[in-house]
Amino acid sequence: MTASASTTWTVLTQAHAALRSVATAVSEAPAELWDARTPCQDWTVTQVLTHAAGDQRAYAAALTGTGGPTEDPFSPSAMRTADPVAEVTAATEAAAAAFAGVAPGAEAVPNPLPQGPMSAELAVGAAALDAAVHAWDVAMAIGAPSPLTADLAAALLPTAHTLVEPLRAWGVYGPVVPGATADPADELLRFLGRNPEWKA
Repeated sequence: MTASASTTWTVLTQAHAALRSVATAVSEAPAELWDARTPCQDWTVTQVLTHAAGDQRAYAAALTGTGGPTEDPFSPSAMRTADPVAEVTAATEAAAAAFAGVAPGAEAVPNPLPQGPMSAELAVGAAALDAAVHAWDVAMAIGAPSPLTADLAAALLPTAHTLVEPLRAWGVYGPVVPGATADPADELLRFLGRNPEWKA
């Protein structure tokens, strides 16, 4: 990852670290947890990791024109990758490198979302939101600590409030889960249709 990728887009760096941390946890967990159900559309851990890595490749490809996901992100494969850490690391590094070339304040940044080109801050936030929430999905499924910190969630909330409503129609996020909370992570998860109290 380049220096500009890790300093200019801190929220993306943090979200990518969260996704890589759960990939490592999966690689060290009992084999049966690959097939564990997650909070994400009842996909398995394998499917969520496949989907999350593919999404990061899609963001990179939208910016570079090459290296996109190899399968439908809405129908992720249940086939296990030989090395989830290597796959997730490669995907997040590709996205980080692509976004490193995007200037803060850019107003029409390509991305894979149906909304089309958007500001740099929104496009980066969207990629980070995707990585962080799927990291939470996997962590919950395997019984690992949540990687979605209060600071990261608070940084992602403005992006979610701007982008998510149109995406619900595409089935990307479920309806808001009711419940008042002062915890930014709980607030973000509920807004995205996740139940913060979900248990495997």
